[in-house]
Amino acid sequence: MSETETPGRPARIVIIDDEQDMRASISQWLALSGFEPEAHASAEEALRTLGPDFPGAVITDIRMPGMDGMALLKRLMGMDATLPVILITGHGDVPMAVEAMRLGAFDFLEKPFDPEKMTELARRAVKARALALESRALRQELADGKTLMRRLVGNAPEMVRLREDILDYGQADGHVLIDGETGTGKTLVAHALHAVGPRAGKRFVTVSCLGEDDEALAARLFGPVSSGGLPLVEEARGGTLCLEDIEALSPALQARLLAFINEQGSPPPTRIVAICNAHEPGRTLEDALRPDLYFRLAAMKITLPPLRQRGEDILALFNAYATQFAEEYGCQPPELSASDAAHLLQAPWPGNVRQLIAIAEQAVLQNRRGGGSVVSLVMAENEAAGSALTTEGKPLKEYVEAFERTLIDNTMRRHKGAITAVMEELCLPRRTLNEKMAKYGLSRADYV
Repeated sequence: MSETETPGRPARIVIIDDEQDMRASISQWLALSGFEPEAHASAEEALRTLGPDFPGAVITDIRMPGMDGMALLKRLMGMDATLPVILITGHGDVPMAVEAMRLGAFDFLEKPFDPEKMTELARRAVKARALALESRALRQELADGKTLMRRLVGNAPEMVRLREDILDYGQADGHVLIDGETGTGKTLVAHALHAVGPRAGKRFVTVSCLGEDDEALAARLFGPVSSGGLPLVEEARGGTLCLEDIEALSPALQARLLAFINEQGSPPPTRIVAICNAHEPGRTLEDALRPDLYFRLAAMKITLPPLRQRGEDILALFNAYATQFAEEYGCQPPELSASDAAHLLQAPWPGNVRQLIAIAEQAVLQNRRGGGSVVSLVMAENEAAGSALTTEGKPLKEYVEAFERTLIDNTMRRHKGAITAVMEELCLPRRTLNEKMAKYGLSRADYV
């Protein structure tokens, strides 16, 4: 799938121009470039197909009879400020186009323009649109609790605090530093921070500080950009710039980033969310960054807990992902035995949630073939990673509760939420079963 496509269909571009030849040539070029063009002769006609959740971008001429491009831009920005609008301008319209950028236009093309440049702008626009719609959906789900259950699932105290921090920090304007082991979900948290705050309607721009030389990365971040586009600190203006692998930033670029942060003032037009993905052995993130930059970024800091410290969340996550994969593969999810649950709780999980997801998928495929156990998968993963089961041990109470939760969960799945059947099999009165399900965060609605 090319980057101009969304699952199932090419990315849509609405083209608005009163000149038929111009509409036809732009449509033909974009179609050959892998887009799905929709041409309209007037802004009024196009508005009938454009809505707040339109999954594409708009390319419009500025000078048109009736509603012109500037009036259309204002109308669209009032409807959805994240909809990318690219303006086509004549030579004398450049000052007007600059004003349009201030009003929220994505970019502009000056006639005569290079079709390749138009294609590149369209690619950037639909990519930005996809991220905006994803962030919007995430924000809506966070607001009604669905994502908190599905993506940030867990009742461990660390996870409860994490959800509270996301909602609190999301509303703030300060920069944020996210730390934690690989596979713990740092990028998801960065998206969530953007999605739950007032910047949700603006751009979320991500760049890795790893793998590029200083000159290339400096140009991408601060300009000048060789393609003539905006540097990332400007592209993210009003929104969030997510810097992944912040620990890889060279001292020279750390100094430039600090200068940029200091120049912004308060509240900052561009919010920085920095993600640390690895430390050198024996060094902390505080050692990797210059102190003044560290303290500017770490005024609000989130450290994600490793999976091995999250207790029963491990079992809840495993069951959630196993159920998801079972639905995708059209089979039943594996039932965890007491031995399975104990091994999952004791595993060191060096790859954290990402590793657990892989184990859950393997367990579903293994169960579909009718052989093997979760224990064998966990042990194989430990051996491959050169890790042993955790030696720090867990209280007996934790193992007993894990077994009890697993037993109730398996029984509820088998009887598809039929409470009477579960009560009879487990020899439990209704009140006791209800209390235990509430204790372990189990809901009948999840099994019906």
